[in-house]
Amino acid sequence: MDDQRPHASSPIVLDVTGLTVAYGKAEVVHGANLRVHEGEFVVLLGRNGAGKSSSLHAIGALIQRKGGEIRFLGQDVTKSNARALARMGLVNVLEGHRVFTTLSVEDNLMLGTYAQNPHGDKAAVESAMEIFPELADLRHQLASRLSGGQQQILAVAQGIAAKPKLLVLDEPSGGLAPLVIDRILTVAKTLTRQGTAVLLVEQLVKEAFKFADYCYLMENGKIGGEGTVESVRSGDLIQRIYLGGAASEQE
Repeated sequence: MDDQRPHASSPIVLDVTGLTVAYGKAEVVHGANLRVHEGEFVVLLGRNGAGKSSSLHAIGALIQRKGGEIRFLGQDVTKSNARALARMGLVNVLEGHRVFTTLSVEDNLMLGTYAQNPHGDKAAVESAMEIFPELADLRHQLASRLSGGQQQILAVAQGIAAKPKLLVLDEPSGGLAPLVIDRILTVAKTLTRQGTAVLLVEQLVKEAFKFADYCYLMENGKIGGEGTVESVRSGDLIQRIYLGGAASEQE
């Protein structure tokens, strides 16, 4: 399928082969393969329970893998822990507005820089606030005082402050207004034009299709198909997963 990819000639940032994940005796991801190139916006689609978030968490070493190989920036990082991956530039923004509510907006952003600089990086904080200027006006506000949408923007900005080579977004749309979702994904798309790779798990298929360069479809813990947005949109698998083709894009 690589001959279809708009970024096929760009360096490979993430290469996942045979990823297997199990919780106890229950295997939930069965030998998944996926790849993300430099400057590419890749989306992993599938129903709830298909294994999408488990795959992301395993790739980022946030949960234990049962099997498979992970290569990041050309290095075998299969045995690396989450902190080491973050230092290399694999940055996870997890589902659920994961911010430190007892800290200010500015301090949350500063925490995001520690993976690259143990003393913090004020310039990276200011750069993140330039991308999301609404946060600059709230820099001294406790994160607990922010709305759900503002907290999710802060979580994404914290990831950006970490200077990612690969930004992994796990369902950033959860419970948010369409304008906020569009804002976050527009920023992510802008980052790809600067060379950052993005790997997104998202339930809102129509939104994902607006921004993605390449798609993987996960069904029952396996990668059931892949391709460009155009090829996936018209394929049988997306219709089967989402029960009805174009109409399902509203889900």
